[in-house]
Amino acid sequence: MRKLLLLLLAALAPAPAVAADQVALDNSVFVERVSTDANGKERILLEEPTVVVPGDKLVFVLAYRNAGAQPADKFVITNPMPAAVRFADAGNGPVVSVDGGKQWGTLDTLTIASADGTRRAAQPADVTHIRWAFQKPIPVGGSGKLMFRGVVK
Repeated sequence: MRKLLLLLLAALAPAPAVAADQVALDNSVFVERVSTDANGKERILLEEPTVVVPGDKLVFVLAYRNAGAQPADKFVITNPMPAAVRFADAGNGPVVSVDGGKQWGTLDTLTIASADGTRRAAQPADVTHIRWAFQKPIPVGGSGKLMFRGVVK
């Protein structure tokens, strides 16, 4: 059982995101838990994923920093979805791929080919990659964080 848990945790780890060489990236993953305090008020907590089960909500955080000597122009981060996780949300910034990174768009504009040749609307479970393309250069020393959410399959 312990070996299975370790394999599942390894499968949840985000694959290395791809970005420009001068930009340093740090990936983290957290489990979103709901806790109720003594007054009955619910609080959302982000915890290190020591134990996860199907249905657990995860938050992936990608921290970036321009460690180069020049502004990072046309900066793009591409992050594959972990195989054990179904995409849930990434806010309004990124585009997604449902075909391994061949085509990109917002989820509502993408389709999936069925075996009979018909097409259906892409669903969150179809997302294979997420991509953020920065419209402005990241200044030297500039940093920030991006996030996306998923659910353990």
